[in-house]
Amino acid sequence: MRILYLFFAVLLFLFQAAPGSADPIFPDTAGCKSQGNFCRALECPPTFAVSGSCHGGLLKCCAK
Repeated sequence: MRILYLFFAVLLFLFQAAPGSADPIFPDTAGCKSQGNFCRALECPPTFAVSGSCHGGLLKCCAK
């Protein structure tokens, strides 16, 4: 019976996710925001231009 406690402890240890190991859900969104731009559903504001897409092509990436 005691071996089950050890087994579950090892099992939980193996399935823990390491911090920062997950890929972003939308790489285009991460790329847009890493360049200092922002995502918008509607048209970009007048002083901004569309520089790409966000959220898998659903939104626009607006850049100065």
